[in-house]
Amino acid sequence: QVQLQESGPGLVKPSQTLSLTCTVSGGSITTNYYYWNWIRQPPGKGLEWMGAIAYGGNTYYSPSLKSRISISRDTSENQFTMQLASVTPEDTAVYYCVVGDDWGQGTQVTVSP
Repeated sequence: QVQLQESGPGLVKPSQTLSLTCTVSGGSITTNYYYWNWIRQPPGKGLEWMGAIAYGGNTYYSPSLKSRISISRDTSENQFTMQLASVTPEDTAVYYCVVGDDWGQGTQVTVSP
């Protein structure tokens, strides 16, 4: 079983760029056919898939976020990172990194002046 741990700031100001990192243990982010995802859940709303980076490094983004999101990876650290630009209070959510059925514990991000 893969373990995932999100890390990043809990509070971000509007218009700034949010950066979250997922540290992976128990498996390699270059393992064939694995897709490493970012999913978020705003308060009182459902889960929203944001994007993913594949085992080979290809990236895939939600059309609604494509202009603002970027996902990258550091294979030497076995980490992948999500950056979301120009955040607004609507980006307040719990953010999860996910692979298959394995989820991180989630990290709360609040966007507020």
